[in-house]
Amino acid sequence: MESVMEKLIGSHYDFDLTYITECIISVLYLSDLEDQRYSANLKDVAAMLKSKHQDKFLLINLSEKRHDICRLNPKVEEFGWPDLHAPSLNKICAVCKTMENWLNSDPQNVAVLHCKGNKGKKGVIVAAYMHYSKISAGADQALSTVAMRKFCKDKISSSLQPSQNRYIYYFAGLLSGSIKMNSSPLFLHQIHIPALLNYQSGGGTQHVQSYPGLIFDIQGPNSKTLCVNIEPALLLKGDILVKCYHRLSDVAKRECVFRVQFHTCSVHGSQLDFGKGELDHACTDDRFPADATVELLFSLGPQRRGGEVQGNEPGVSVDYGTADPIVRWDSYENFNIHHEDSVESMCTQSSPKFYVSLLNNELIFISLKKRSY
Repeated sequence: MESVMEKLIGSHYDFDLTYITECIISVLYLSDLEDQRYSANLKDVAAMLKSKHQDKFLLINLSEKRHDICRLNPKVEEFGWPDLHAPSLNKICAVCKTMENWLNSDPQNVAVLHCKGNKGKKGVIVAAYMHYSKISAGADQALSTVAMRKFCKDKISSSLQPSQNRYIYYFAGLLSGSIKMNSSPLFLHQIHIPALLNYQSGGGTQHVQSYPGLIFDIQGPNSKTLCVNIEPALLLKGDILVKCYHRLSDVAKRECVFRVQFHTCSVHGSQLDFGKGELDHACTDDRFPADATVELLFSLGPQRRGGEVQGNEPGVSVDYGTADPIVRWDSYENFNIHHEDSVESMCTQSSPKFYVSLLNNELIFISLKKRSY
């Protein structure tokens, strides 16, 4: 029989409220929901939750902070990170611990996962908590595990980005011991990316610019790979984000070519390769070659041996000096400092660990930095 709660949630609402288990609830809002309707729907959600659970619910916000969320329910834990991205491993662990402590403190307590945007965020946390809770699970946890697995499979799996799947795999592997931690330093000294000729509007010469002003001219369609040398080699540790953009030639705008996230604890060896299916955004873009890979090459120390450095192909020449206002980087470092419904200035930007821009008759650029969100 349909419950009172299910009857309340009609098609006129701009959110989806789902009981994943008896004590874990998901609330999802559309990413483009305008602010006034969002606030109105928040009040409806709060009324529903209070009518059924009184003050026994903890709201775990996976999106940007909002003042009105705190006003409607004082018990809010902020764990937001950018949409379509994976959270850091530390953040995944912190969310799981928060949920466990709250749910174990009172059998009537429920945890509410609040998210605005893509449902992949919820999938990461639900899948991670499924693995986390199995460590100390008793017989009474078996049904909850099945329910979480079914929710991920039926409602979430198709919405997960490759990097989000990768971080679920990391977390599960670290918990089970199937992934061995690599604590050795990693020095990134070169990145190989495909020439990406399919992104050019008119063909011909592909120009590639690397910060702070090197220009690589790629003549004709025969060049397959661009080698970006990093001097000095960059020491990496923790959660890493690599992004690549394409510049639209007729307007000063850019579009994402690919995005990839990884953690250095999982890297064993001197090379890390990502195929099309492992790259966010590119995995569903027909313009990205099906057999192309992005390669990151590491050295054991900051000083590289000469044999470790690969040069560009003969069709690539190097020149210096160019500037383009579209060549810029994005910072998520202060993502969760300001409130989404605040009149304060949004995220301030700070220096990235490393930044490379790539021009291809239009523009591509790669931005690589350690993430703190």
